[in-house]
Amino acid sequence: MSKLRILYAATEINPFLQTTRVAEFLRRLPQGMQEMGMEIRIFVPRFGIINERKNRLHEVVRLSGINIAVGEDEKPLIIKVASIPNAKLQVYFIDNEDYFHRKSVLRDKNDQFHADNDERAIFFCKGVLETVKKLGWSPDIVHCNDWMTGLMPLYLKTTYKKDPIFKDAKSIFTVYNNEFDHKFDGNLIEKAKMLDIDDSMLAALQSADFQGFIKIGMEYADSVVRSDEDFSDNLNALFSEFATRRNIGQVADDENLLNSYYTLYNELAN
Repeated sequence: MSKLRILYAATEINPFLQTTRVAEFLRRLPQGMQEMGMEIRIFVPRFGIINERKNRLHEVVRLSGINIAVGEDEKPLIIKVASIPNAKLQVYFIDNEDYFHRKSVLRDKNDQFHADNDERAIFFCKGVLETVKKLGWSPDIVHCNDWMTGLMPLYLKTTYKKDPIFKDAKSIFTVYNNEFDHKFDGNLIEKAKMLDIDDSMLAALQSADFQGFIKIGMEYADSVVRSDEDFSDNLNALFSEFATRRNIGQVADDENLLNSYYTLYNELAN
């Protein structure tokens, strides 16, 4: 089988940050795939509670400096990188002073959901794809993990479809049980827009909530995987609704995990 190039995008990864199971999954799977001969790139947000000195993050000047549009605003993108101890893996961190310097992840010290988490998600998705373009590295598979990456499969099918870097890329969207109740203010659809995207393609975001991001990821990804966790009735209903239109896989987090994903990646890429 060919040596596939796998791009991982997620909200967190051990040992830099762990608030949910996503962090452990992202620590285990990319290393396993690398050991099976695949080429790996990993991207996560540089949330402010990640200690840069302790984790030896440093800025990659040649990749920084792009402006990313979020609605009518443009925000400068800063790229930092660090190595995972005891593994031959680098992690790229998407950073911006307005979005990621506060000393928290998705909630403030009073447990209030940050009102701009939607903008942070949009900035992250666009920032990852723009950075990969600048790297000149063409992924075969873009594996998107958790709600914050939900827009990436749409962007790959529209704005970036004709780009030589992404023209052959297939996307996977894995859904985790990280549901929140918050509804975003402002015009989320306008903020999320890019070239070659009209309002109808973003219709799933009209709910301006967790389910909106999940729906859009499920709608545009080439493959959808649900983690082996317990989900709410609302999300189970969503899985059932989408299952009538497409296959939704589930990969058990057991000793067969790596082989299951190895097979999935190769089936998608070929």
